[in-house]
Amino acid sequence: MDISSLALFAGVYFLAVASPGPAIAALVARSLSSGFRRSLPFLAGIVAGDLVWFTLSALGLSVLMQSFHGVFVTIKYAGCAYLLYLAWKAWTAPAEAPKPSAAARGEGARLFLGGIALTLGNPKVMVFFLSILPLVIDLNAMTTLAFVEVAALIAPIITGTLMAYAYAADRARRLVASPRAMRWINRTTGGVMAGAAAAIATRS
Repeated sequence: MDISSLALFAGVYFLAVASPGPAIAALVARSLSSGFRRSLPFLAGIVAGDLVWFTLSALGLSVLMQSFHGVFVTIKYAGCAYLLYLAWKAWTAPAEAPKPSAAARGEGARLFLGGIALTLGNPKVMVFFLSILPLVIDLNAMTTLAFVEVAALIAPIITGTLMAYAYAADRARRLVASPRAMRWINRTTGGVMAGAAAAIATRS
C-alpha cells in the first residue's frame, strides 16, 4: 500500500481507538482497581480481538460473519458476563490503600480471553471493521504485503493508546491512600465495568 493510504488508515484507526467506549472504560476500571501490570492481559486480549476482526474483514468474511450472527451474539454476552464478574469483584474489594498483590492462578489467561470476548462482541469494533474500514482501504485489492503493513500499524496504535489510558488510571490510583477514597474508587470502577457490560449488551 502507498504511504498516503497507510497514513489515512492510521489516523482514522487512532481516532476510533482513542474515542472512549466500553473497552476503554473496562480497561481503565481494571487498572484503577488492580493496577497497571494486572490490566495488561486484559489489554492484550483487546488488541488480539481487533486483529481478529481485521483478519476476518481482510479475508472477506463479512457475509459469513453476518450469517453466523448468533455466534457473535453469544460471544458478546460472554464478554458482558465476565465484565459483570469483574465489576462485582471491584465493588466488593476491601477498602485498603493500594499495595502490590500477587495475581490469582490463571487470572492472566481469564483476563486475556475476557478482553477478546469483549472486543469480538463490541458493536463499536464491529462497525469500524465491517463498515468504516472498507471506506478507507480497498479490501478487495488487499495483498499479503498490504495485510502485514496494516496489521503492523494496528498493533502498536491500539497497544500504545490503551497502555496510555491504563497507565494514567494506575497513576491516579497510586495517589490515593485513604480507605474511604479506595472504597469510592472500587465502587466507581465496579459501576463503570457494569455500565460497559450494559452498553455492549443493549447495543446491536
